[in-house]
Amino acid sequence: MANPNARAARGRGGQFNKGNGQRRKAGGNARNFGSQAYGNKSLGGRGGGTQRQRSRGPAKSTIDPSRFVNRATSPRDILPYTPRRQFKNFAFDPRMHRAITSKGYTAPTAIQDQAIPHILAGHDVVGIANTGTGKTAGFVLPIINRLIPRRDGMALVVAPTRELAQQIDEEFRSFADRLDLLSTVCVGGMNERPQIKSLKRNPQMVIGTPGRLKDFVTNKHLDLKRCHTFVLDEADRMLDMGFINDMKFLMRYLPEERQSLCFSATITPEVKKIIDALLDEPVTVSVRTTETQEHIEQDVIRADTAAEKLAHLEKLLVKPEFSKVVIFGQTKHGVQRLSDKLSKRNISVTTIHGNKNQNQRRRALSAFKSGPVKVLVATDVAARGLDIRNVSHVINYDPPQAYDDYIHRIGRTGRAGKTGSAITFVPTKA
Repeated sequence: MANPNARAARGRGGQFNKGNGQRRKAGGNARNFGSQAYGNKSLGGRGGGTQRQRSRGPAKSTIDPSRFVNRATSPRDILPYTPRRQFKNFAFDPRMHRAITSKGYTAPTAIQDQAIPHILAGHDVVGIANTGTGKTAGFVLPIINRLIPRRDGMALVVAPTRELAQQIDEEFRSFADRLDLLSTVCVGGMNERPQIKSLKRNPQMVIGTPGRLKDFVTNKHLDLKRCHTFVLDEADRMLDMGFINDMKFLMRYLPEERQSLCFSATITPEVKKIIDALLDEPVTVSVRTTETQEHIEQDVIRADTAAEKLAHLEKLLVKPEFSKVVIFGQTKHGVQRLSDKLSKRNISVTTIHGNKNQNQRRRALSAFKSGPVKVLVATDVAARGLDIRNVSHVINYDPPQAYDDYIHRIGRTGRAGKTGSAITFVPTKA
């Protein structure tokens, strides 16, 4: 583990010496990770299970529609990544190698190739990567490798959404089930009793959203003393959704002696403060190559009335190239109404929004991923973190309120270097 003496000093006084100067660090108590560092900016309260997004009612988009138009960069214009090593070259336990081979993994992606050796060496790591680049396996595989000989320990992964937490668990199980390792998903929107019962089995991997994890720590269902690896996944999204206070709470209960990993698509000043508070002399691995939208063909359709928009949408969805489509709406009620209208027109459709419980959302995602359903209508709760392969089109039925939201939405297509398509409905006078 990186610099244990520094960690001990950090735990005792929140400071440690480095060279001729001193650098203030926040450890388990997250001393300089308080609200004062963020000024008076409101970071959102609690509500709606673990999906504590900032309260934002529907409003007209003020984004220049020209920003929704782009000619996609062809994958032929992008040099393919050549890994420096193969999976067989990583210093994994033989049992881990067998599990990887059984899954057919041979060549790592860029984030896997560059991050895994540092994680295996015990360093704290900051990983910066575009969506759809294999980031989850990049931290799950070395964590499993560490858990194989140390089954009394625990890894804790914190994710911003229920869906992302579930996807991480699926990735973990796909390897760990062969190694007799247990995992538990702790998220809101589901009955907490089965989750509490699962925690009593002392799982080696706990994956959850900040609010539910905080509740379980508060009520002593989850003891973080066993945690030797802590992962923040999609840290920028975590801040965007207003989870700062829950994250601060969890950090206070983490052991000083731990390995910490932070993954983010962007490093904003706020994310930098998390890194400084949580990680100890981290190794930064950046494989972000281009902006997500550069791989995506983008255009607008101008329409003013609800009837015009629906007519345009129907014409699009019957085209064969619209094979797997994610449609974004502004409100959960609007999303459900649109889904009902499409269903009456014999379009195979399902929905994800805040009124759906976790089981309903899981079934909807499964139906969309596996093929029977070609259209998923969603609110921004699904705008980031979902790993759905081969999404042909993203349609912004309601324009996003901020350009960052737009980037998160269209990132569901054009993943892993592939091109994709995005269409945004805008008023004729915009």
